[in-house]
Amino acid sequence: MDAAAIAGSSPVFWAILIGYFIVVLGFGSYFARFNRNTSDFFFGGRRFSWWLITMSIVATGVGSHSFLKYSAKSWEHGLSGTMAYMNDWFFMPLFMFGWLPIIYFMKVRSIPEYFERRFNPTVRKLATIALLVYMLGYIGVGFATMAKTLLPIIEPHLGWDLMDITWVVALVAGVYITFGGQTAVIFTDLLQGFILLIAGLVLVLLGMDFLGGFPAFWEALPAEAKLPLANFNEDPGFNFVGIFWQDAVAGSVGFLFMNQGLIMRFMACRSVNDGRKAAAVNVLFALPLSAIAVTAAGLIGLAIATSRPDVLSAESVESSDDIFVMVTALLTTKAGFGFFVAAVTAALMSSVDTLINAVAAVFINDVYRPIKIARGENPSDKHYLKAAMMVSAIATVVGVFAAWGFHQFESLYEAHGWFHSTLTPPLVATIFLGIFWRRFTSRAAMATLVLGSLLIACGRVWPNVLIAPFSHGVPPSGDTPYLYIGALYNLLVCFGVGILVSLVGGKENKNLDGLTIWSVDKARYFFKGGEPNDKQGKRIRRLWAIENQLPAETISASSGELVEMAAASGDLAYVCDKRWWLGGLRSCHAKFTLRPGESSVIYLSPDLAASGRFLKGEELTIEKEF
Repeated sequence: MDAAAIAGSSPVFWAILIGYFIVVLGFGSYFARFNRNTSDFFFGGRRFSWWLITMSIVATGVGSHSFLKYSAKSWEHGLSGTMAYMNDWFFMPLFMFGWLPIIYFMKVRSIPEYFERRFNPTVRKLATIALLVYMLGYIGVGFATMAKTLLPIIEPHLGWDLMDITWVVALVAGVYITFGGQTAVIFTDLLQGFILLIAGLVLVLLGMDFLGGFPAFWEALPAEAKLPLANFNEDPGFNFVGIFWQDAVAGSVGFLFMNQGLIMRFMACRSVNDGRKAAAVNVLFALPLSAIAVTAAGLIGLAIATSRPDVLSAESVESSDDIFVMVTALLTTKAGFGFFVAAVTAALMSSVDTLINAVAAVFINDVYRPIKIARGENPSDKHYLKAAMMVSAIATVVGVFAAWGFHQFESLYEAHGWFHSTLTPPLVATIFLGIFWRRFTSRAAMATLVLGSLLIACGRVWPNVLIAPFSHGVPPSGDTPYLYIGALYNLLVCFGVGILVSLVGGKENKNLDGLTIWSVDKARYFFKGGEPNDKQGKRIRRLWAIENQLPAETISASSGELVEMAAASGDLAYVCDKRWWLGGLRSCHAKFTLRPGESSVIYLSPDLAASGRFLKGEELTIEKEF
């Protein structure tokens, strides 16, 4: 770690790192002014374009733990360290055409709210507890990763330990998300998403240059390191079957279907179609690039250790979690090292900011607001906005304490794997069965969350009895035997409980329109408040003016304009500043009303003009949604 410590002594390094933090705080301060209500704070006003959301998803998915833990596994096992990163391909279609339209069209503000509408209030309470524990723990993973990254750089100069660094990082993350909200998250992540991909790909080029080109790099890798998949079950610490059940099913499904932060990102899209575009581009293009970016340090380090042991040897690496920092410090200048550390910092911010905002959304919508309603109180939306900011600050502090627990694991991969495989299965099973099986009952949902969790705990206590039969021949190893393969047992018991109780308990008479994949068309009707209009029309551009007599959230258009857009009075419109590169920052949704006569001006209700934050003299584009 000497190279990292030396780089950390450079004023240029500190200038870059501190400058990045200042930029992040500046984003939070700037975008705080766009938070007029809780819809803005949590969902960004549901206004943003697919390309902006895509980069934001990249930054959310590529957390700081990704660089460290996947570099570590690539250092230990070669190319197979990337295999867990491509699992979203299996489940993204189910998300795009099942879960996404349900939560968007039904205007679900949180995952627990869906549970109440699909099942009952008791299930909502259980899901709220489980989801808050999951997200607070995930925040802790991010803080722990960042502290571990900065420790070898900062400790020699300032004497800070892991928890000291964690507190400082948490302070910066907490400030900008507490005041900036979802809009700050999305625009900050646009910048950070590019930084993450560029950093990883630049590291690849530096590594190729150091080794003498790609042929030399490939030749230097040991034969077993060139295999794309790990052995099926031979290595209890890293095997294909265990990683599949843990990362592909418990991890990827959990990330896509129960990560409130990711859900809120898609809810910030201007439409379901834009959400689908963002998801498709992410899985087809961004994920492969991300896989290369996060594993590059480990693969390059392995090639260097094989061909140039005088520069880097296996004996000099005390922990595989250190390989990212070691390789980066070796290949870059002091200024370049500052850029890469800033990139990992960006990864931390992008993961943690999303989760802190999500914790606030769940607490306000599923705990605080119901309490106020039960008491007969009706606070203003500004009251809830202030409460959300306070909850964001508290969540940051709780995340710091969670980070302490993750510091106790031997590696970040182990910590993250245990976390995912233990906490996600009850919620994953309940969400999946709720979406795709109409027969799944409220009683079965409660049993899945409660009894499923108890059976998971039993599996941790008696792994050789309960998990071993499902282990695919993977031998037990270490203090936590069947660490990865335990995800299969956890998923089976949770799905098993849900299916069994549903079959035994009989059918449940409940209106499920719009709440399962079998009735998404009803969800569209609910969203619009009427029959959808799917005729194809044109987008028009107009100057705008305020009409005080218009009903709230409406725009008036002439009959000719409505014909051009294939719209009718009552249809949904998307109104946006003509400057597409703003990504929908100045935009809003509205309903059409008919205006007599013709005009070159489109008229907006006063509240709509304020909501869209439109600038005088700027033309607007108007198009029909449905």
